[in-house]
Amino acid sequence: MAAGGGGGGGIADEKAPEAFGLSRHVAEAEMEEEHGSGEPSVKSKLSGLLWHGGSAYDAWFSCASNQVAQVLLTLPYSFAQLGMLSGILFQLFYGLMGSWTAYLISILYLEYRTRKERDKVDFRNHVIQWFEVLDGLLGRHWRNAGLAFNCTFLLFGSVIQLIGCASNIYYVNDRLDKRTWTYIFGACCATTVFIPSFHNYRVWSFLGLVMTTYTAWYIAVASLVNGQVEGVSHSGPTRIVLYFTGATNILYTFGGHAVTVEIMHAMWRPQKFKSIYLLATVYVLTLTLPSAAAAYWAFGDALLTHSNALALLPRTRWRDAAVVLMLIHQFITFGFACTPLYFVWEKLIGLHDCRSLCKRAAARLPVVVPIWFLAIIFPFFGPINSAVGSLLVSFTVYIIPALAHMVTFKSPQARENAVERPPRFAGGWTGAYVINSFVVAWVLVVGFGFGGWASITNFVQQINTFGLFAKCYQCPPHLAAPPAAPFAPPPMAPAMPPATAFNATRFFFPPVPAPAPAPSPMMQFFLRHHHHRHNGRHGL
Repeated sequence: MAAGGGGGGGIADEKAPEAFGLSRHVAEAEMEEEHGSGEPSVKSKLSGLLWHGGSAYDAWFSCASNQVAQVLLTLPYSFAQLGMLSGILFQLFYGLMGSWTAYLISILYLEYRTRKERDKVDFRNHVIQWFEVLDGLLGRHWRNAGLAFNCTFLLFGSVIQLIGCASNIYYVNDRLDKRTWTYIFGACCATTVFIPSFHNYRVWSFLGLVMTTYTAWYIAVASLVNGQVEGVSHSGPTRIVLYFTGATNILYTFGGHAVTVEIMHAMWRPQKFKSIYLLATVYVLTLTLPSAAAAYWAFGDALLTHSNALALLPRTRWRDAAVVLMLIHQFITFGFACTPLYFVWEKLIGLHDCRSLCKRAAARLPVVVPIWFLAIIFPFFGPINSAVGSLLVSFTVYIIPALAHMVTFKSPQARENAVERPPRFAGGWTGAYVINSFVVAWVLVVGFGFGGWASITNFVQQINTFGLFAKCYQCPPHLAAPPAAPFAPPPMAPAMPPATAFNATRFFFPPVPAPAPAPSPMMQFFLRHHHHRHNGRHGL
């Protein structure tokens, strides 16, 4: 099981599951038990089936499940900003580009790990991360840049999942506002501190992908069955700001390979990862294209003010099931985004090789607190995706991997001794350099430049419209009870102090079915105050 260069435990001949951290010790104990008893126990069989994953199939499920979660619900919103044709083309284009840069990350990981194994470095109790790959191949300046961008992206990626949880559950139970739901799901998502590593996401990755598959096809089928709404229009693109905002949301969609290194390190044979991300992207496109296109066809420009596609679909048990399943998947994806942050924090405080699950879980909790807080400050479901995509994803998983690959193999000697050479269909080394240069130029200009400008402009507009700490972002207004009266309340303030008037009428006077011909000032204030208390600040 050693990952060092000697003893037959290297990357080229791994045959036994390589577990890390806490899971490594559990796996070793179970393997010893199996060898000692002569046949696997029921406990070890069940643990291997549900808990200890490291095959190529596990990696595929992890990549596909992590790549598409809450962003699936915002892609129809992006189609309304881009238009149907641009939305489809950008999905195909960024899906291909994301697969290429994920391939580059996997090559750099193999290069780094092979070099370290030649120096007899043992990784059995250490999870390799992207910033360590950059440090080992290119030095501390690259490490610092990679660490800063990667951690910030994963931090806001976790924030987005938490915002998505609150946004979705509101469409099943609107008795609580979205901010309160954020408090609740923040506490629920904090339980991911008990999952040791990506090696232990086997059953979760599978379930997450099944749940997202249901949600995607529900959106597609429900949109087609319900048909186009009355007066539907498809005017996108109408503004350049909205156009590039939608494009960067798709850039974010296919930029989920910030955890590629951790997923590879959890594999028994990491060298098999090369084409896994591309295959995962192909499957993801079968979910994102039909659902986004069908929802945009059915609702058109109405999606511009409803960044969550579920908000426009009629409430049925099928929609409620989609919401619940998506909530569970977002919990899983929160763990995917947070686990690398847990590793970084453990290494910083010196607990990464600790064998106690409880100690590591307690040490990880401070990582969840800023995520919780940021989700309450910026509850802008949809616009925040584009901002993160343009400012963070553009560098983390597109520009830095492409530049790192070119710099790592710039010398003839490095290319000659490379563990993995670029495929022939890509044009070898020359073709790889051309593709990498194009990726860097395109993402820097279109993704970070135009996309950053458009996303920040839209994000600031959301802040100006709804404010920070928005209680219920884009919530539909509740109807006041009783129904609206034929008269309008006078602009004058009531004589009674507000708190006294409100408490007295709520306690002593129940709502009446119809307004009195000449209502008292106290009752007028009650009606107005009751209306504002239920509506709060709602969306467009």
